[in-house]
Amino acid sequence: MTRIVAGRAGGRSLAVPPRGTRPTSDRVREALFSRLEHLDVLDGARVVDLFAGSGALGLEAASRGAADVVLVESAGRAVAVCRRNVSELGLPGVRVAAERVRTWLQRGPTGAGGAPVIDLALVDPPYDLPEEELAGVLADLAGWLDPQGVVVVERSARSPEPPWPTGLARFDDRRYGETALWFAEPVPREGAPAPPGHLAP
Repeated sequence: MTRIVAGRAGGRSLAVPPRGTRPTSDRVREALFSRLEHLDVLDGARVVDLFAGSGALGLEAASRGAADVVLVESAGRAVAVCRRNVSELGLPGVRVAAERVRTWLQRGPTGAGGAPVIDLALVDPPYDLPEEELAGVLADLAGWLDPQGVVVVERSARSPEPPWPTGLARFDDRRYGETALWFAEPVPREGAPAPPGHLAP
């Protein structure tokens, strides 16, 4: 069973697609969101959950205080499950984008004047997604991020480090059994405030 770990909807169960997705375990989600709360990036955050599957990561963020969450998923059954979970949990500010991740990203940021509109990007692609495709996703994503934003990529522990594009840099990684979490942030421009990942772990 998959459930929301903590926050406003803590303990509520989530539906998952019958096949074709790989839900992040409750243990890994608990560890991930503890780290994100330590970095102080959740409260009021604008969040995108790419390759959303059941929407568990984005919905966990909404439960813990994120203000705006977009679940991006293209597989029909997973989209239906995302919409069901959004409806049943009733968390405000959550919506589903039923399209391919790169199609959605390549429209560009939609903030005022094209300003960055994402504080937290949760990227959980299929483990068999080719590295070159992941590189394209991360490159498309970089322009959406607030200068204080954080990117988390979930991969198999046997996969190499994600291919970060120019403008993004890793600041942490954690491993939980077969799962690896990679944390990255925008490279600050000269004179800009240090992103949250520069805090002591």
